[in-house]
Amino acid sequence: MEIQMVRRRGADGRIPVRTLDRGASSSAVAAEPTGYPGGPYDTSLLVKYEHHVARHIWFGEERGPKKELKVAGHGLKLNSRVPLALPPQMESWVSRSGLASLQRTSLNKIDTNLVSAFVERWHLETSSFHMPFGEMSITLDDVACLLHLPIRGIFWSPQDVTEELAVELAVDYLGVSQSQAQSHVRSCRGSYYKLEWLYDIFVHHRAASSWAYATRAYLLMLVGSTIFADKTFTLVEARYLLLFRDLDGCSGYSWGAAALVTLYRYLGDASMYSCKQLGGYPTLLQCWIHEYFPTVGKRGENWNPAGNCGLPRAMRWSYRQGVLKVDDLRPILDELTPTDVIWRPFEDHRAWRVFDEICLYRGCLKWGETVVPYLPDRCLRQFGYRQYVPSPPLDCMMATDIDVDWISYHQSVVDVIGSSSVATTPSEVVDGYLEWYYRVSHPRLVPPHRDAPREVPVPVYDAGPSDPDWARVSTLIRRYLRQVNAEEEDPQFSDLFEALHISRSH
Repeated sequence: MEIQMVRRRGADGRIPVRTLDRGASSSAVAAEPTGYPGGPYDTSLLVKYEHHVARHIWFGEERGPKKELKVAGHGLKLNSRVPLALPPQMESWVSRSGLASLQRTSLNKIDTNLVSAFVERWHLETSSFHMPFGEMSITLDDVACLLHLPIRGIFWSPQDVTEELAVELAVDYLGVSQSQAQSHVRSCRGSYYKLEWLYDIFVHHRAASSWAYATRAYLLMLVGSTIFADKTFTLVEARYLLLFRDLDGCSGYSWGAAALVTLYRYLGDASMYSCKQLGGYPTLLQCWIHEYFPTVGKRGENWNPAGNCGLPRAMRWSYRQGVLKVDDLRPILDELTPTDVIWRPFEDHRAWRVFDEICLYRGCLKWGETVVPYLPDRCLRQFGYRQYVPSPPLDCMMATDIDVDWISYHQSVVDVIGSSSVATTPSEVVDGYLEWYYRVSHPRLVPPHRDAPREVPVPVYDAGPSDPDWARVSTLIRRYLRQVNAEEEDPQFSDLFEALHISRSH
């Protein structure tokens, strides 16, 4: 049964501070609301909100003629480039690298509208999506379960790679001639290699039984098409070849952290109004959405989780073209409640990926020069803990001992969960959390259809199981009522509203 408090939401979609009586601080109650229309009252958290796409969407300002982002997806190309079986000499290296699962996890296509709708809720200050009921994020545990990449290991600190060095690396580690390498790097106009060129090198060396060269070209093409995909859609940075100089030692990296850092970085860029493209591995983002939000978007299932044979969970999903555009999805996300979320989707996957407490490490993650905050204390419900008001985000610009912090992660884990307790319901929060959240964030991206204030139920927590079937029934009924602009006082819709309330009580 879902317990709700009804508060009056203003015409801007926010709950005025003066009504936030339960758990609100005296300073917040004393002052009249300030900040951004439709956005946070208190701007101390989302300090880049002025440039965020959400601020513009509230006033009907789109990024451009196309409301959705341009997203890099290489799934179809990988299907043609990844062989069904590698030669045993290569298979040994690829398997030991920790990257073998990336050969089969990519979706053939990406739902750019669905992905874009979630990107609009990402905030780089908190490394999280700001949903109507609080924050959620893609965690190290999600990466481990979806992609089966190792999350423990070292971070990588590369040297600068000039065009000249990119040529030397190609000669030494890809087995191409000096002239061929120079010509290719020059055509890339920077320290890059083309993915198609790497594939051709792999095919050539495989035929010549030059296994080390073939394996390096293959692995570089693989990561360049997945976790390190950039916004060029065709290139991979030459510096990543340094990762595969020692094919016997590349297994020591935290590839899961690398995937997360890269995606966080591109999500942060794409959440800004001026950006129109998303890099990183979109399959990771889209499959994360499919796992946590069963009523949002359209997708196909390849198998039931209970019947899988230990495959990465991303392989569970297949692409299905959705009919909803990004502006159709925005109000749907605005009206999501905690019961629409499967808070812990991977509990039936623990036979293959045991939960690792390092996923609760609070600190900075780095890969190369990119450093991002990783803040599990902002999405504790995804770990089965009661959500409290989190500490202010970390300033990664001031972080100096990230590698040491990562190795000695245990103390940060104690700090994160020591302030909480195991949740008694799937989406439990402490008193005052939602009041705080509505002050510092934005519950909606689009204004209500009517200007006059009206009573809007604000979910506090659900005291029953998060049942995806009932959640879908609830969402479908709400979607229809919204499409016909129905009000609860309208007699002709009374049966539907009663059905809605019944569905939300399960």
